[in-house]
Amino acid sequence: MLLQRKLNNSIGFVVTGYILFFSLTACIHPSEENDDVVVRVGNRMLTRSELSESLPSFHTPEDSILSTEHFIRVWVNDQLLYNVAQKNIADKNAIEQLVENYRRSLIIYQYQEQLVNEKVVNTISEQELRHYYEENKDKFKLDKPLIKGIFLRVPIDAPTIDKAKSWCKNPSSVSIGNLEKYSMQNAGSFDYFETQWVDFNELMHNWPVQELNLQEAIKRTTFFEQKDDKYYYFLHISDYLLPGDNSPFQYAEPVVKELLINRKKIEFLRKTENDLYNKALNSGQILFYNE
Repeated sequence: MLLQRKLNNSIGFVVTGYILFFSLTACIHPSEENDDVVVRVGNRMLTRSELSESLPSFHTPEDSILSTEHFIRVWVNDQLLYNVAQKNIADKNAIEQLVENYRRSLIIYQYQEQLVNEKVVNTISEQELRHYYEENKDKFKLDKPLIKGIFLRVPIDAPTIDKAKSWCKNPSSVSIGNLEKYSMQNAGSFDYFETQWVDFNELMHNWPVQELNLQEAIKRTTFFEQKDDKYYYFLHISDYLLPGDNSPFQYAEPVVKELLINRKKIEFLRKTENDLYNKALNSGQILFYNE
């Protein structure tokens, strides 16, 4: 108990001195690095720079002191346990073998990942992705609603609101041009997504009051309007997909690519291992001995 109290007191003294010293030196020499030792256990040392890099920023000095005390205590205990374990572990050879096995596995894994990135990931074309998607599109289902259309938000005091509403409700190439000009002239927000799918739930983050229930609302109309204290909101939906429908290629592509990569990765690594084996066997690098 006395030894425990002494250790805690020592750490508290070191931490307080460290924080004060760090603050002073940071003010006096902000551009210099000073690796003064904070604590030593045997031949291992914890320096100020290591301690600073390991600790996050704190809101209060109290938080800083407590976290620093804890870090130093854990570091000291770790060194003490390691020193005792080194002297008393029964089978050091088993540990060395485990380390070597892990090292070999890590090197092989990193090399295989490097090969896969060079020979598989970067060689998959969009044509391959689309072909795989078309062959398996029923396997890719949506978990969220998607829409195509037009979204317009303009200030409530903008002029000729009825014209903007009409352009949005009955879109044409002329209407789209008019809407672009109108939104720029009146500090509005205009999104045209007739040719690509967008996440309906994400779009609803810009919709006032409450979200639309797409599945129910789309049965009644394809044009929606709303207003609040600041803006008018207009939404025209030209097409939609609901959760459970087949995912369009635009949204399925990342999953398709991952599936293709995994399939090609297995084939590529198996072929690489076989080629390496046959090459080594033919060159005499592999020798079998009969008993």
